[in-house]
Amino acid sequence: MTADPLAPLLALADIAPAVDRARERFDQALRHRALRRHGGQVAAEVSLRSAVASTALQGYAHDRETVRAGTVTDPVLQGALRVAGALPGLTERWSKAPRQVLARLHVLAAREVVPEGELGRPVADPVVGARLDALAGLVAGGTTVSPLVLAAVVHGELLALRPFAGPSPVVARGAARLVLMSTGFDPRGLLAVDVGHHEREPEYVGAAGAFATGTPDGLRSWLRHYATAVEIGVDQLTAIGDEILAAT
Repeated sequence: MTADPLAPLLALADIAPAVDRARERFDQALRHRALRRHGGQVAAEVSLRSAVASTALQGYAHDRETVRAGTVTDPVLQGALRVAGALPGLTERWSKAPRQVLARLHVLAAREVVPEGELGRPVADPVVGARLDALAGLVAGGTTVSPLVLAAVVHGELLALRPFAGPSPVVARGAARLVLMSTGFDPRGLLAVDVGHHEREPEYVGAAGAFATGTPDGLRSWLRHYATAVEIGVDQLTAIGDEILAAT
C-alpha cells in the first residue's frame, strides 16, 4: 500500500489541532438560522466577498459596495468574479479532470488581461508540468487527509508554481475553494477563506513564500495560516448571516 503523501503534514507541530478546531468552528457556523431560508443569499455574498478579497490580494483593491453596484470594470476583478461564479458548476469535474478545470479557471480569470493565445495554457516548463501532474494526482484521489489540508496544499503549490500568465494567484485561490466545495467540506461555497487571506495579507505572503521552500517549518507556517484564514472565513459567514437576518 502506498503511503499518503500528505499524511506527514498532520504530524507537524500544532497542525492537527488547528485543522480540527477550524473544522469544528465551521460546523458550528453551519447551524446559523440564516442558512435555513437564505442559504442562497449567504452563498452569493460569500462569493462576492471572496472575489473582492482575491482581487485585492492581486493589488487591485475595490470598495465592496461599488463592486456590488456593478460599476467596477477592472478586468482582474471581473475575472475573479467569473471564477467565483463558476465554482459550483465545476465541482463534479474537478476530481476527474483537475488540469482541465485549472485551465478553465485561468480562461475565466485572465480574459482581457493576457493575450488570447495564453488563456488556459500553462507555461512551457517541464518542471512545472510535472508538479502540476503530481498535484492533479492528489486532487484525483491521491490523498485522504482533511480537505482543508488538501486545499492549503493546492493553493500553496499553485502560488509557488505560478503556472499561468497574468493573475495565476486568482486561479490558485479559486482552486483551493473548489477543493473545499467538491469534497463536501463546504459544498455550498459558504466559507470566505480569501477574506481571511486578505485580512492577514502580510502573513499570507510570508507563509506562501515559506511553503515554497518545502521545509517542514515552511509547510507548518502555511498550514497554520490557512487554518487561521478558515476561521476568519467562519467569522465572515456568521456576520453575513446576522446581517441578512437583521435585514429581513
